[in-house]
Amino acid sequence: MRRSLIAAVAVTALATPFAIAMTTGSATAAPTAADKPVTDFNHDGYADLAISAPGGAGYVSIVYGSASGADTAHAKKIDRTTPGVPADPEDNGGFGAGPAGDFDGDGYTDLVVNNGKVDAVIWGSADGLTKGSPLQGDFTDQLKTGDFNGDGKADLVTNNLSKMEVRYGPFTRDGKPASTSSVENSDDGPQDLIVGDVTGDGADDLVTGHAMEEMQHSSRLWKGSKDGLSKTSTPTKKFTTNGVIADVDKDGYGDLVAREVDEVSETQVYDAGAVRVVYGSKSGFSSRTAKIDQDTAGVPGASESAEINGPEYGDQFGASVTAGDVNGDGYADIAVGVPGENLGNAVDAGAVVLLKGGANGLTGSGAQDFNQGTAGVPGASEKDDNFGEEVQLTDVNKDGLADLTVGVPQEDGTTKDSGAAWLFRGAKTGLTTTGITSFSPSTLGTPEAGAHFGSRITG
Repeated sequence: MRRSLIAAVAVTALATPFAIAMTTGSATAAPTAADKPVTDFNHDGYADLAISAPGGAGYVSIVYGSASGADTAHAKKIDRTTPGVPADPEDNGGFGAGPAGDFDGDGYTDLVVNNGKVDAVIWGSADGLTKGSPLQGDFTDQLKTGDFNGDGKADLVTNNLSKMEVRYGPFTRDGKPASTSSVENSDDGPQDLIVGDVTGDGADDLVTGHAMEEMQHSSRLWKGSKDGLSKTSTPTKKFTTNGVIADVDKDGYGDLVAREVDEVSETQVYDAGAVRVVYGSKSGFSSRTAKIDQDTAGVPGASESAEINGPEYGDQFGASVTAGDVNGDGYADIAVGVPGENLGNAVDAGAVVLLKGGANGLTGSGAQDFNQGTAGVPGASEKDDNFGEEVQLTDVNKDGLADLTVGVPQEDGTTKDSGAAWLFRGAKTGLTTTGITSFSPSTLGTPEAGAHFGSRITG
């Protein structure tokens, strides 16, 4: 992975919507964890995608779902000229997509966008995303959507390293929340926000990742309830980042699936990488855990690290993680980005691995891997592509099976680092290349040069 991209992406590192927690089919007293709301800006039943291209002035491409998949012919561009988006004269201001949710309760999904120093909401409608308004409150480094009091209305959790705040919905059309509640952060303020229902009570919980300078600290669990998000937390005693909360064993409790890291943050890009599963329970996280990497039985490939400060990076298995039910069996599956995977002579070409949930939880059994050298996948594996740097599972064609969108912001098109995205279809056997599509700025008719299209995908 090129070092220059780290800074570029960090500016646009607004968090994605809260992770899926699948329902249980049990008729017993087991809890029923809430499903992830569909990101559906025009309320036609098909999941939509918001894809960030932060290079230069920056923009977001809205690609609507349809019966045939991603409807690239009717994609919409949102940028600083969109009505309701406050103007920011600075190039490289990090314009990009943040979390999505029905913030005003009208049935249409809305999208938060970041404009360098101002957050704004673009409101959904029958015509899709149209115009917006500034989001009231202080500018924040991170935002995520959840329902922390279980009232069925979308809330926003925000973080600016000195203060973490929950803005409870519904929001007015001038961007004002119904109420707010804040928590002062310590010196190792949250670096990651991960949302989902761990305890199965119908209210979302929050896991925060922490680091101070070059050192990683324990992540923490903040419980939601009918009274909202707690102002106190419990350490998980795990060093994790880039995760989701999803019910991979269908017991009604959300499980934390996140990249496992050691105590030194600055060397993570040279790691082989691994994901850690911490299983949920009624009282919070249980003592049951599992570690999965490319040396786990059934997982394709091999765990490979790199020399610190060397010319290439490690595999970084788990650099991106997303959850969804790909094969329709009711268990959440996990797609894992491996952007530092070497393929032949193509250093850091990148790959993605699908791990399948089941009655025994998340394992390597039946795992699949894909890259640009896989038969049926458009393109070719090239040095520094970092395929899998961004991944998002969502049901774009409404067939009940989650589809995988892979963002590759360093893909070269007609210009360098224009970026591209690949959409794999879900199937009863897992992900398939049948019907696969790829699209890029040139496909959508948007600016190409240095766009880094695919740096962030909200869906």
